Amino acid sequence: MTQHPTDLFAATGLDPDAARRIVAQALAGADDGELYLEYSHSEVLAFDNGRLKTATYDTSQGFGLRAVAGEAVGYAHADDISEAALKRAASAVSAVARGHSGLLAAGPMPTNRRLYGDVDPLAGPAFGDKVTLLAEIDAYARAKDPRVRQVTASLAASWKVVEILRADGLRVRDVRPLVRVNVSVVVGDGDRQESGSHGEGGRLGYDSFILTDRWQHSVDEALRQALVNLDAVPAPAGTMDVVIGPGWNGVLLHEAVGHGLEGDFNRKKTSAFSGLMGEMVASKGVTIVDDGTIADRRGSISVDDEGTPSNCTTLIEDGRLVGYMQDRQNARLMGTTSTGNGRRQSYAHVPMPRMTNTYMLGGDTDPGEIVASVKNGLYAAAMGGGQVDIVSGKFVFNLTEAYLIRDGRIDRPVKGAMLIGNGPDALTRVRMIGNDMSLDPGIGTCGKSGQGVPVGVGQPSMRIDAVTVGGTAT
Repeated sequence: MTQHPTDLFAATGLDPDAARRIVAQALAGADDGELYLEYSHSEVLAFDNGRLKTATYDTSQGFGLRAVAGEAVGYAHADDISEAALKRAASAVSAVARGHSGLLAAGPMPTNRRLYGDVDPLAGPAFGDKVTLLAEIDAYARAKDPRVRQVTASLAASWKVVEILRADGLRVRDVRPLVRVNVSVVVGDGDRQESGSHGEGGRLGYDSFILTDRWQHSVDEALRQALVNLDAVPAPAGTMDVVIGPGWNGVLLHEAVGHGLEGDFNRKKTSAFSGLMGEMVASKGVTIVDDGTIADRRGSISVDDEGTPSNCTTLIEDGRLVGYMQDRQNARLMGTTSTGNGRRQSYAHVPMPRMTNTYMLGGDTDPGEIVASVKNGLYAAAMGGGQVDIVSGKFVFNLTEAYLIRDGRIDRPVKGAMLIGNGPDALTRVRMIGNDMSLDPGIGTCGKSGQGVPVGVGQPSMRIDAVTVGGTAT
């Protein structure tokens, strides 16, 4: 294959007309399906403890052929993009449609909209310049405070080309760049050590992050968080009012609410939101959208992995459930249309309903007023990892930065705090919504059914009453 191809048919020698005939034969009698071609290359450089620890490069290519008949799916994939391999795949997937008299669904409406450029971030700067930058990040962090004991910095980039060919002849191409810069800092005082981290990313070239001083902001934030945690006291446990800060903390909505609003879980009635369309599921003022159309954002896609243009889909509007995120199969089975959320990790995976950039819209309250409204409670400044049960909606989230609220003011930092609750129930306890909605800095990856895809999250500051807080104070 030629280096960095943008036309996968031309680069592999696969004749588009021959491929179209094979796909049409494989999908005869099926309801839907497509040929998905992919080429990608990626790199990760990690600097730890003053030296380059990891430098990896990967390149891959392949195709996935899918036939959909009712609820059944036939899928075959290979890393050999050739007519012979495609014929073998067609023979395998066509078995799903044999005896099925489905009418092939109309393809998505094409669009010329592009939400990001086709710059290949791996094309520059040079490898040596990247290593030099990582060393500079390490030195910058250590020079800022003598308590810094360890610095870990990484650069990650990928460039992916996808082409989708449907039986009706529609051919869609998307070129997807992606970069991420991440910094973690460990500080210590005596025997006590604490950490902090921060990162940035998006569908851009490296220039936007590492050839400017933006990386310094990530170092500053990681160090600030670590030093805050160094002064933190054990978090109390109990039921209390919680103010959740803006931006990355939208990961709570993503996990506790977003997955439950994906079409497949609702079609199968395994979501806590199943059967509640049109019902009030949150406090008035709560509006949540999934928006894959924001330029250059990590979670954005010009088209999804079925060829459908991305959309801004309103999921909850002023507290009322109004929409689900759909791929083509689940939308058809539920009598609706795809929202452009059919995503897959790679050619080796089938598409399914997945989030893009999921966030809550802002309100009209000053964030300071929200904090001032709480006599005794908790301010959640930064979320860590969490666990969610889609069926029940129950969640547990660790906080990487949190503070007590005393008499309407942010007080001492605390460590070891966890938010415990139920997603749908928590939405009904939202009492105040800030006017400071912001998106995360571009670092999210979502896992579902063994597949990971880049996503974005966001929210304004908000107050949720009577949240169960797990703590470590004795």
